[in-house]
Order: sequence, then structure tokens, then C-alpha cells
Amino acid sequence: MRIAMISEHASPLAVAGAGESGGQHTHVAELAAALADEGHDLRVYTRRDSTALPDSVLTPDGYQVCHVPAGPALRVPRDELLPHMGEFGRWLAGQWHDGDWVPDVAHAHFWTSGLATLHAGRRTGVPVVLTYHSLGSVRRRLRGDQDTGAPGRVGYERALGRAADRVVVQSQDEVGELVRLGVPRSRMTLVPAGVDQELFRPDGPVAPRDPARPRIVTVGRLVEHKGIQDVVRALPGVPDAECVVIGGPPAKLLPADGFARRLRALAESCGVADRVKLLGGLPREELARWYRSADLLVAAPWYEPFGLTSLESMACGVPVVGTHVGGIADSVVDGLTGDLVPPRDPRALGTAIRRLLADKVRRFAYATAALDRVRNRYSWKRCAEQLSSVYASVSTVARPAAAAV
Repeated sequence: MRIAMISEHASPLAVAGAGESGGQHTHVAELAAALADEGHDLRVYTRRDSTALPDSVLTPDGYQVCHVPAGPALRVPRDELLPHMGEFGRWLAGQWHDGDWVPDVAHAHFWTSGLATLHAGRRTGVPVVLTYHSLGSVRRRLRGDQDTGAPGRVGYERALGRAADRVVVQSQDEVGELVRLGVPRSRMTLVPAGVDQELFRPDGPVAPRDPARPRIVTVGRLVEHKGIQDVVRALPGVPDAECVVIGGPPAKLLPADGFARRLRALAESCGVADRVKLLGGLPREELARWYRSADLLVAAPWYEPFGLTSLESMACGVPVVGTHVGGIADSVVDGLTGDLVPPRDPRALGTAIRRLLADKVRRFAYATAALDRVRNRYSWKRCAEQLSSVYASVSTVARPAAAAV
């Protein structure tokens, strides 16, 4: 099957974790590799991060990355891309209408990609599948007046969900959010993403640590809704435990990062500065050895569409204490593979961490069950097989192309 994947701001060629596209970059890159491995003819359409990039690149994983011609959208922040999506959609339509490669289905990643893809799909007859990755309605609820996202995003997301041939959701929480938004449940298919089980596995190098001191690790961008400040606030209730924070800019740039400075000041005020270690952002290939060094992963976001770090930790045989939100509530089975607590509740978080650190037998049982769950439910091969069925079902829907391209 010929599959077009549209990811306007997150290129699979980008450095994992860079900027705001880290999670989506990883998803698109690893999904594309898995689909190519299933034998599909795959092209990923994304904008250029540099004018030096060629029009297309054949990756070692067997799929092609096609760059949109450099123009006004080059290096525009993600939240400012909306005005350029019409141009992107017209370019896609031209490629599919006049070129020698027409996709059987187009899968858009993120809502702005959805606008461009629907624009092109309606002009060429190509059916459209949409994955949101995050929702403006949740962002607005969390940030309120501080939400600097594109005006009208929620309305666009509602219209996209009703217009796309299929919406691929990543958690039960997202299903509920979209139903409240007005997207028909019948248009949705739940397909959890996968985790790289070659990179994240129980055996392998382990980061050095003090064996006499319990270690918890938390991984995520240094932004408020990731809840890292709640982990720091929980530490006074977890005597002696060391907290390793991975995320944000590289270590040498942390002193200039405002959120990192606030975290350090918070740790000082909580009396735990000597137990909080900020590593900054790390290459993805280095994460596994830090997961393996931990007694627990702590994931305390206020909102998490999927929760990749929890799965990476579980794939390394490390149990999770997480917040009962989004994808974490799906992947972490409370009382079986980890413990879940309400978001924004440092006291409950500290109690859960302290109790699990004190119970070695339960940690071992959680770790064993977590590893089994990841291997059975969260492989990229399983994800690619499920999506292949979705693509096959929508590709049979006949749709006349618009006269003008």
C-alpha cells in the first residue's frame, strides 16, 4: 500500500527530543520504520529545517522523507504555522495530482497537518486518517489565559474530527475528550503507539549510582504541565531518595533556562537541593541506561496524550509511579505494573513513591508485569499491523476528487 504521512513540524530526520517536536518526531520516525518493515511504500512529508536539505531523502529504514519547498514557513514556531497550511495543502495536492506517485491513504499527524492533508485529500480523492497527538481543548483548560496557541484551534480540531475518514486516538482519555468536543465515536479507532524494544530493554549498560541511596528518575520537557515541580515537592516525603531529572536543553545551557532555575530554587526551598540532579536533555540512545539505574520512574504530568517515557521505563523492567491522566492511565495498570495518583497532588505522589521504594518484592512484581505488558501490547509491529487494517478500510472508500487542484 502507498502511504503518505504528513507531519508538518516534526521531521523524522530531526534530533530526537529537540525543541517541541521530540515526542511526535519519535512517533513518526518509528511508526514510519515499522510500516516500511511491513512492506508498505511510505513517504513522509514535512517542512525543511534548513535550506540545505534536499527535496527528498531515502532513510536507512526504507521510507522516503519529502521536504516542502522552503518558503515563509521555514523555522516558523509550531503555533504560528496555521497561515501556511493552505499553501502546504496546495503543494501536496499538486504532488499527488501531477506526480507519478499517488497515495492510497494519507495519515496526518497533528491538527495543522490535518488541515493541509484534508485540503489535498479533497482535491485528489485521497482518504485521510488523522492523529491529533495533543488537543487544544485540554491545553486551553490547563493554561487558561496563558495559552498562546493558535486562535480557533479547538474549532478546527472539531471540524477535522468530523471531516477525516478516520481518527486514530491513543488513549481512552482522548476518546472521551473528543466525544465531548463533538467528534463522533464511530469515526475513532484506538491504536496505542509502540516503544522501541531493541533500545529499551532490561539488559544493557546502567548509569552509575550510589547503591545506598534510592533513585527515582523523571523524564520530560521542562514545562509546567509535565509536573516535574510536583515531583520535587514530593521529595520531602521520600527520605534519602535521589531524583534525577532528564529533559530540557543540554546540561551546559541549563543555567540560562528559566524553568530549570525555578526548579533549583524550588528544591532549595523544599530542603532537597542536594537530592535533585538536573541532567538536561540527553540523546535518546542514552536514556535506557538511566532508566535501568532507577528503582522507579516517576511520571507526574497534568496531561499526557500517550506517555512514552512510562512505556520506555516499563520496557526496561522499571515500575512506574504516575498520574492518572491520558495515556499513562492506559499503559500503567494501577496495582499491577505501577501505582497511579491524582495529578497536581505532591502529597499523594510522595506517599506512593515512599511506599513502593520500601517494598522490594512489590517493585519486582510490578517490573515483571510491566515488561510483559509492553512486550504484548506496545510493540511497533503490533501498532503497524493495526494501522494497516485502518488504512485498508478507508482506502476502499471511493471519493471523487475536486475539479481544481
